[in-house]
Amino acid sequence: MIRKIISIICAVLSLLGFPVGEQKLSNSGASAEAVELYSYICDVYGEYIISGQQESTWVDGEQYEFEYIYENTGKYPAIRGLDYMNDDFEGVNRRAIEWHEKGGIVTICWHCGSDFSGSWAESMNTEITDWDKALKEGTPEYEKLIAGMDKGAKALLELKEKGVPVLWRPFHESDGQWFWWGKGGNTNFKKLWKLMYERYTEYWGLDNLIWVLGLSERGEDYRKWYPGDRYVDIAGADSYIDGSNENLYENVRKVVGRKMPICFHECGKIPTVEELQSTNANWVWFMAWHTEYMVDRNDINDLKVIYNDEYVITLDELPEWR
Repeated sequence: MIRKIISIICAVLSLLGFPVGEQKLSNSGASAEAVELYSYICDVYGEYIISGQQESTWVDGEQYEFEYIYENTGKYPAIRGLDYMNDDFEGVNRRAIEWHEKGGIVTICWHCGSDFSGSWAESMNTEITDWDKALKEGTPEYEKLIAGMDKGAKALLELKEKGVPVLWRPFHESDGQWFWWGKGGNTNFKKLWKLMYERYTEYWGLDNLIWVLGLSERGEDYRKWYPGDRYVDIAGADSYIDGSNENLYENVRKVVGRKMPICFHECGKIPTVEELQSTNANWVWFMAWHTEYMVDRNDINDLKVIYNDEYVITLDELPEWR
């Protein structure tokens, strides 16, 4: 209860123009909803961890993972992870709006091919053959890239109009170089990231986005893949190795310092609170992956303990948003 009261006070102060914390969104024109959500995330960073779960829609209905968690813990995760893969803009947006209306937090990624269509297979098996032309304004390759990219912008525009702030996580695991957006190397990736940021923020006016840079468990020098403070609001890493993965947390922190929160944006087995606290892995949220990653890799008793620990923020513990 005290945690919720403090969060509400911080959110209200932020909306009234009083400074809350030192972090600010990269987009100075961000919507009130995005500012409020970011202020909340910054406020809990280092003190708690926000629970998150990636959805699937193909196993046993749209609520498969969420009902599984609730049935075994009595709690729902605070963050719902969605994916614009297979051009499912309508379905994702509907579920995002529904989750937002429940008081939850929305994060969206996008598995797609280099033409911004398809799904995981296309994201792995397609690539841009000429990055110089694709990133040069006025070329046919550039126009094709922008046309595909704009499909996501149009979908996100609907969420803006509905007042839904989004933890936007495009081009994840770039440093792994297994997806097309990483195959061109770190220099082209950073150009691509900045292109999307400016296109979405300046051309489309998407002020509801909080930009999340998601790196991989490869753990190489993340600095080479960092687009810069002007283009990133939250940085993080993912791993399907058990435990707190404190080495990844520290690798990200070496890049961003204390300028922004650091998230564990994908995992299989959720680390226990003891693992997190004993290693000082202060991830601001965890996002368990869907289907068998949630059901098979997480012991039910461990899951119940994690979701009912005071350190873990669940859906019912989020503040009442504006």
